[in-house]
Amino acid sequence: MDELAETPTDLAGLRRTTKGCYVCGEENASGMHIPFSPEGDNGSTATYTARREHEGWGGILHGGVTFALMDEALGWALYFHGLSGVTARVETRFRRPITVGTKVVIRGWSTGRRGRVVTARAEIREDSPDRSLLAEADATMFLLNLEATDQRR
Repeated sequence: MDELAETPTDLAGLRRTTKGCYVCGEENASGMHIPFSPEGDNGSTATYTARREHEGWGGILHGGVTFALMDEALGWALYFHGLSGVTARVETRFRRPITVGTKVVIRGWSTGRRGRVVTARAEIREDSPDRSLLAEADATMFLLNLEATDQRR
């Protein structure tokens, strides 16, 4: 994925524009405040401990929150490699319920690119010695024109 690493990124600049994001926004009072870091040549990673205020059924992390964590990892994977994009299509598989109090590792990475379309994958695994797979997603990401996006702010 060498073509994904063409442009240097400005992490401080992105943090200013994502301050209201539900998953990573540092200034979103009701947000999750999860910082993501680069991983390898084409990915991102973060950790999170499932919290009661994010549950759906009693004691189980809401599926929408589970998906949001993976979607965020996909976006950060692009960003850390000089790109900006949105999820165009995704297929999600929930393998096991994530119980409140479970610490997880969230990862996202690109698997291919054709023009403005990037294929990508995300996983949530238990942060334990066996790294059990809890949820996974295969996605198609659409790259944005950053200059046009910045002009609309």
